[in-house]
Amino acid sequence: MDDFLRLSADTARFTHGAPRALAFGDDGRLLWFLRSTGPVDALESLWVLDTATGTETLLADPRALSPEPGELPVTERRLRERIRLVAAGIGSYALSGDGRSAVFPLYGRLYRVTGDGAGGPAEIPAAGPAFDPRPNADGSRTAYVADDALHVAPGGRISPDDGARWGVAEFAAAEELGRARGHWWSPDGVTLLAARVDESALQRRWFADPAHPELPAEDFAYPEAGGPNADVQLWVLGPDGGRVRLDWDAATHPYVSDAGWESPTEILLTVQDRLQRSVLLLSADPATGRTRELSATTHPQWVDPLVPGTPARLPDGRMLTAADTPGGAARGLALDGKPLTGDGIQVRRVAGIHEGRLLIEAGLRDPAEQQVLLLDPDTGAPTPLADGPGVHSVQASSGTLLLTSADADGFRRTVRTADGRAFVLRDLSAPLPYRVVPVLERVTEHGVPTALVLPRDHVPGRRLPVLMDSYGGPGFQDVSAEPRRWQARQWWADQGFAVVTVDNRGTPYVSPAFTHAMYRGFSEVTLEDQVAALRALGARHGDLDLGRVGVRGWSYGGYLAAMAVLRRPDVFHAAAAGAAPTDFRHYDTAYTERYLGLPQEHPEAYERDCLLPDAPQLTRPLLLVTGLADDNVHPSHTLRLSRALTDAGRPHQLLALPGVTHMTPGGTREKVMAQELAFFRRELAVS
Repeated sequence: MDDFLRLSADTARFTHGAPRALAFGDDGRLLWFLRSTGPVDALESLWVLDTATGTETLLADPRALSPEPGELPVTERRLRERIRLVAAGIGSYALSGDGRSAVFPLYGRLYRVTGDGAGGPAEIPAAGPAFDPRPNADGSRTAYVADDALHVAPGGRISPDDGARWGVAEFAAAEELGRARGHWWSPDGVTLLAARVDESALQRRWFADPAHPELPAEDFAYPEAGGPNADVQLWVLGPDGGRVRLDWDAATHPYVSDAGWESPTEILLTVQDRLQRSVLLLSADPATGRTRELSATTHPQWVDPLVPGTPARLPDGRMLTAADTPGGAARGLALDGKPLTGDGIQVRRVAGIHEGRLLIEAGLRDPAEQQVLLLDPDTGAPTPLADGPGVHSVQASSGTLLLTSADADGFRRTVRTADGRAFVLRDLSAPLPYRVVPVLERVTEHGVPTALVLPRDHVPGRRLPVLMDSYGGPGFQDVSAEPRRWQARQWWADQGFAVVTVDNRGTPYVSPAFTHAMYRGFSEVTLEDQVAALRALGARHGDLDLGRVGVRGWSYGGYLAAMAVLRRPDVFHAAAAGAAPTDFRHYDTAYTERYLGLPQEHPEAYERDCLLPDAPQLTRPLLLVTGLADDNVHPSHTLRLSRALTDAGRPHQLLALPGVTHMTPGGTREKVMAQELAFFRRELAVS
């Protein structure tokens, strides 16, 4: 590997040493976070910053607690895939209700530590390899999962032995609905709300490592489009052994996308119908299990995922919910069902309340940027708190703020206390090797966001082959001012390419109407916008050689890359397609059905978006890449396409990676990039 790829691999794409998983505790006095010791250290430790003094304290070092790294429990390993967590060492922690202590898992063992560090981490006895520990209000008790059962320490098992999984989030919730947890303490720290997950109706998917044929295969339950989902129930488990099931019409609204205690006498939960056109916010009585509807949101296509931080009850009792503005021009907020924001603000997250106003992250101008605003809850009037160029985010507690700003010059994390002091949180990550300012333009009649990165030594008038590098699918924005995502693209440009990234319709943060354009069809809108944007950029930038266009991508981006050369060989001349979902009939329920409907009811949509029938039309070079341990886009997707191409007599290349998951950790991505570079140089005649 060359120097950049080696540095990118060694630093986990420039994230080792950066503070992560930040959370305020003890009414803003403590700022907890995870951070490794430097840019090439993969093991993260637990730290706390005292906002009264600005002093950082190391609370727990995984090297001291476990000199020999162990194996992660299978449940934790799979959840890490769902939430895209690659950190080693202490990968996560949970605060007590008062924020003065934390618990964390480390290779299946549990530890508790206080914010003052007194006595160091103390191990919590567990019934087995433990997962997802959660302390109660004062940290005196910890709930955790072991062997799919919910336990409390001190205490013991509190979930029944009924064959179900207790206290966990099922695949659909963790991967697609934004809910990665399955148990919640009541505010008084006595009672637990727990998910009961029955996966007995689901098909099993299997993995075998061909590099180790002596090892048994792994299997897991997978909700395939059109097939059964897990049966999810919510139960209140009392300290005396009492159990109360929350009662709602789960046959009509089977998905639980959010849950938690609002007070000792009220639980709030958000449920959705299978096609996610109807979302209900329910209030539940933990004593009886009875629920009542607080709000209902419907959409003829689908209701977009919740704005983080909503729903929420304000101190005056009003209910804050997400709500699209009329015509789908903006994602906004509503109070008690009354719109609070208009078309000029694209709300992305509600961070809390600060100085009597709502603290939000939103887009005001270009969708590549994000601002932090204070929003008057009575008038909706916004006041910018951080609105310079770049991506700004915020966390808050009792008047203390953590503001994070990211732009072409890197990241800055500043703590501002309620009494007016400010200090910077240390970042030990490697400096970004490139200062990249991509050319951002909105093109075509749809205002599609695009970015262009040229070689640093580019001489105007020199024609460059084009490398399209986009994701293109729902739920992820590529064209953003966040600086890390342009590092690899600058490297690609310096290899002799004009790198083009396009956020076609269907991607987030332009407007709900822009996102919903993908309804009942991935392929047509994605490919139409990518082609139109490429041609528009070619017309504006004469150095782009549209006679030599390569396309690469991973996951949905891999689907886009393969589809590009299969269906538009007149535009795209070579493709490297990684982890591509080639037939959405074999992808998961919650994602696929949201956009395409049920395959039993709309088989034409699934057939139209399936790449297998296109195999005989391949005339361009195609490199297929898959990780053989990928439990998100199972390797069978790539292998089915490879078989169809082979059956049709169409030459192609296949790179199968034993032991590699969807996240390509440990430098795998960079090693694949080196092979992609050789492929594109050869096929596009790049000197």
